[in-house]
Amino acid sequence: QAQLAESGGGLVQPGGSLRLSCAASGRTFSNYAMGWFRQAPGKERELVAALSSGGTTYYADSVKGRFTISRDNAKNTVYLQMNSLKPEDTAVYYCAAVNRPYQFGYRENDYSYWGQGTQVTVSS
Repeated sequence: QAQLAESGGGLVQPGGSLRLSCAASGRTFSNYAMGWFRQAPGKERELVAALSSGGTTYYADSVKGRFTISRDNAKNTVYLQMNSLKPEDTAVYYCAAVNRPYQFGYRENDYSYWGQGTQVTVSS
């Protein structure tokens, strides 16, 4: 059974950095697009960044220039490097894999595999 497990969340001051990791098991995801979503209290879950199997990236306008998504296929792991963090980045962050190989998606319904989430809190 395929599983995704996030790590790396925590409390950081505004302007700080964090790197989230998403380790996959039970299936190789090198041919799957991967995404990072986040959900803040009282808000809908939103796509923050996505990375296709071919290397194409997508970033939400709110994180462009600050966040970088990458993957290490040998480790079956996806990363989200977050720099210049702001209080509005506070949320639970989830990694996800799309429904089928070589698919790319921007909506929650495009993704079938989800991690349990990791909390990121940006506060002084």
